[in-house]
Amino acid sequence: MPQLRIALAQTNPAVGALSANAAKLVEWTRRAAENDAHLVVFTEMFLTGYPVEDLVLRSSFVDASIETLEATAARLAEEGLGELPVVVGYVDRSGVAPRLGQPKGAPLDAAALVHRGRVVTRTAKHHLPNYGVFDEYRYFLRGDRLPIFRLHGVDVAIAVCEDLWQDGGPVRAVAEAGAGLLVVPNASPYEREKDDVRLELCADRAREAGCALAYANQVGGQDELIFDGDSIVVDAAGALVARAAQFREELLFADLDLPLADPAARPGSFPVDAGDGTTITVERLVVSAEPVPAYAAEPPSLAPRLDDLEEVYSALVLGVRDYFTKNGFQSVVLGLSGGIDSALTATIAADAVGPDRVHVVLMPSRHSSDHSVSDARDLVERQGLHSRVVPIEGIVDAFEKEVELTGLAAENLQARVRGMLLMGLSNEHGHLVLTTGNKSELATGYSTLYGDSAGGFAPIKDVLKTTVWQLSTWRNAQAGRESELLHGFAVPPIPENSISKEPSAELRPGQRDTDSLPPYDVLDRLLADYVEHDMGKAGLIAAGHDPELVARVIRLVDLAEYKRRQYPPGPKITPKNFGRDRRLPITNRWRETPTS
Repeated sequence: MPQLRIALAQTNPAVGALSANAAKLVEWTRRAAENDAHLVVFTEMFLTGYPVEDLVLRSSFVDASIETLEATAARLAEEGLGELPVVVGYVDRSGVAPRLGQPKGAPLDAAALVHRGRVVTRTAKHHLPNYGVFDEYRYFLRGDRLPIFRLHGVDVAIAVCEDLWQDGGPVRAVAEAGAGLLVVPNASPYEREKDDVRLELCADRAREAGCALAYANQVGGQDELIFDGDSIVVDAAGALVARAAQFREELLFADLDLPLADPAARPGSFPVDAGDGTTITVERLVVSAEPVPAYAAEPPSLAPRLDDLEEVYSALVLGVRDYFTKNGFQSVVLGLSGGIDSALTATIAADAVGPDRVHVVLMPSRHSSDHSVSDARDLVERQGLHSRVVPIEGIVDAFEKEVELTGLAAENLQARVRGMLLMGLSNEHGHLVLTTGNKSELATGYSTLYGDSAGGFAPIKDVLKTTVWQLSTWRNAQAGRESELLHGFAVPPIPENSISKEPSAELRPGQRDTDSLPPYDVLDRLLADYVEHDMGKAGLIAAGHDPELVARVIRLVDLAEYKRRQYPPGPKITPKNFGRDRRLPITNRWRETPTS
């Protein structure tokens, strides 16, 4: 059987950085060539970054994408890399005449094969996802071509990301037309509790297509989204051949024994029923007909999967790091209260950007306990962070001399003074302000607008309170361990008292979170069902939640929508986050009833 050594470029592009992404493509292609690869596969829309959102509606951006692709093909040849075929994602433009109801400019989520200085063939995503975080009917036209190119005697087909996740389309066309290998550029976002759906998906589609499948996935953070890599190669029977690591860049190599192409399958085009009510045009072409001489295969790389908490923590660190780096920040600042939320946020920040770039501000009020200040100072010493103490009692008193505030308004004034101080320090020193609120608080509105909700990025925005405790305990257990995503703290980075003490906002004497909210283990289960699983009132009660608590929590969540709309972005880790995933009207008179 013919052999092919494929290289999957699990890379971290930056949206809009076309020149830098193209330079990375050349660099990684050179590495693949030095390791005798026969084909390199980059990720979905690698040249432009993904997702580009409304940038694709600008003709100038689409023009730049197409020009970059062609210039990169020429550059590869100029640098002696033209003989190595490269599959890469980019944004293209459809040749159809524009009409009402199409995205402006008719963009395509495309992939191309470049070889010997030119673009040999192009294709585009056929299935356009329009659920969860995806809005691709807004941005792209559907592709209707399936290129199959002969490479060293093996027929290789190209499909793009969602084309694996839906029935019919390119995978069915591959099964009809026949190929020895299906390569798939992807930008598939991370979320918790996916289990191992990608491997199962790739195995099923390989068996359906009747050929080996190579799945190259993006890695890195892009605003709210995190891409975890985890690129996969399976054989025609669906057995795992090679797997890349999660949350880091990697050039994954796999030596494959593949079937010789049918010599009767000549170059040309023909239609195939896609099985979804559409027709796909299969286009056959030849890059090289002769198989490579037999060679000794290298052992495949099979990276282990991370356990649940390490996976979540790694996603948060990567999300913070890339938001920080790709937006050009040099330092971060946050308020450190001695509580668990700010402690975990500070630790994630230290892991993401290094302790020397993390600045924390201790802002005690007249209601702050002694242990709040001492726990915060303990964390600073454990991690080596920059810190300062700014007592806020005098500032609050000055406000109250001019405006009489009582009750909740007076409590919130303390939070707003703290937010004002952090934003002032951000303006003065260029720090990125990290907001420390968790998903449980954000869901129920247990936060202060322009106070503890102020900031530029919210690392634990999608982390329920019970998970905050779990992650903190897990991170402490990693003391002394150092990796690409963990700083090698010699001691547990979070004080044990911050983890074990009862949570409190400390905005009035003796305050506890349970004064306003049910216990977090009860609350979080209910929030997961209401927010992430979209259960109505009757469904929640049927699932075993207390009816009185259901009514109370639904009311809190629904009334807080206007607050969430003004909250900073933060990394998505759950099946449904507050942001791209969950978009509800602020002005909304719908209320859940027992029968809804």
